Amino acid sequence: MEYSKSLERLRKIMDELREQCPWDKKQTIQSLRIQTLEEVYELADAITENNWQALKEELGDVLLHIVFYSRIGAEQGAFTLDDVIEGVCNKLVSRHPHIYTNLVVDNEKQVKENWEKLKLKEGKKSVLSGVPQSLPAIVKALRLQDKTKQVGFEWDHVGQVKEKVDEEINELYEAVASGEQDKMEDEFGDVLFALVNYARFINVDPENALERTNKKFIRRFQQIEKMANEAGKTLDKMTLEEMDALWNLAKKSE
Repeated sequence: MEYSKSLERLRKIMDELREQCPWDKKQTIQSLRIQTLEEVYELADAITENNWQALKEELGDVLLHIVFYSRIGAEQGAFTLDDVIEGVCNKLVSRHPHIYTNLVVDNEKQVKENWEKLKLKEGKKSVLSGVPQSLPAIVKALRLQDKTKQVGFEWDHVGQVKEKVDEEINELYEAVASGEQDKMEDEFGDVLFALVNYARFINVDPENALERTNKKFIRRFQQIEKMANEAGKTLDKMTLEEMDALWNLAKKSE
């Protein structure tokens, strides 16, 4: 296999499928949307699990979708795959003047600051305009904070962020004591936003951290289901203390 020709092979296969396969022929950008989201989440799973084989496969699936959308774009006379590739090449060159011009930067922070300034020069009306509305809330919070950081809207040190987390948690407790549901939800959101900020300061990806905990919970809960079943019991017939004992055994077994 001559891998240098692989992209052209994929494009040829896509052309054949679009012209000959009944399913591929009827797809639109709207019908592909949910599948694309699924593929991106599967890619995210592979990254979280540090699974290189799965990462390779999922990247292939995402690439297929890029080629598929580009084929439909070409049919509509809107753009081609070459336009997509050339567009991102031009963007990368334009937004890396420290590589392609005489501009000098000292560190990563300056690179990101220049990136945001260049986006505004390109016509963006806000530093937040590039954050998709449909992003999951925790990811969106992280991106919002990262974006505003580039223009100096940022705490000076992690101690200040910790104080903010403590402040927001106390305000949540006060809201809970008041019994006002809307206020509780509002303050709970503030706590999550502050915790995302804290995660950012300690170099933790909050979305990935929560997903790791989700996976850990699933793994341990399924283990206690298995242990209960082996003992001839079902969880709904067990006390919380009995289930907690199995949970501790599941933890130890890891």
